[in-house]
Amino acid sequence: MNLRSMPTLVYSARKKNDQGSGKHEEKSSNMEIESLAATAVVDFSLLDLFWRAGWTVKAVMILLLVASFWTWAIIIQKFINFRRVRRDTERFDTAFWSGEPLDELHSSIVESPRGASETIFCAAMDEWRRSHRSDGVLITGARSRIERSMIVAVNRETERLNQGLDFLATVGATAPFVGLFGTVWGIMTVFRDIGLQENTNLAVVAPGIGEALAATALGLLAAIPAVIFYNKLSADANALTANFETFADEFSTILSRQLEA
Repeated sequence: MNLRSMPTLVYSARKKNDQGSGKHEEKSSNMEIESLAATAVVDFSLLDLFWRAGWTVKAVMILLLVASFWTWAIIIQKFINFRRVRRDTERFDTAFWSGEPLDELHSSIVESPRGASETIFCAAMDEWRRSHRSDGVLITGARSRIERSMIVAVNRETERLNQGLDFLATVGATAPFVGLFGTVWGIMTVFRDIGLQENTNLAVVAPGIGEALAATALGLLAAIPAVIFYNKLSADANALTANFETFADEFSTILSRQLEA
């Protein structure tokens, strides 16, 4: 072989390699552009993610949406109820400490007591009247029976205040894990599809991952308000219960003075 032709052959080989490498890079670039274009076409709205999800993930999403809706219904109802209880309590406290005779106050509200304080007061006054014989003599043990009747009334009102809060606690504790279950299941489905199609294209992977992550988002959407308002409403319920117990103790003291007079 002529040595003078060697540089020309080397140059031609390099040129062919550069052309082949350029074509490969161009092909890879075109594939990436097509993948991004296909991904851009996919709608990642929550509604579209729901319709594309599998039945298991759909069931998880529906469960979390129902839990979130019911959580907000309980929260709104509790705020309305607690405001009414505070208003009724303030109104009764004003009437109770106004100096009006307790028998007259009891007669005016006994038919339809409004609020927890009136209910507790009526329970104690009813027991007070039942503790007198026909001749007006007080039956032995009246004080303990009156106190027990007020305790029962306070416990009933406390149960009414706390009703529904256990659901908030349950949602706050379990919703993230339910959403995580939906996410894990969705990602398992994505890997299965990758294995069946033998394709790791972003257009194949992205929608499934989006559907899976939507379940976690809904779990947090349900859990965060449930935890926050459970703590808030529990504190409010405890404060109202403390007011009921304070009133019961004060009224018990008043009745004790009457019994010992």
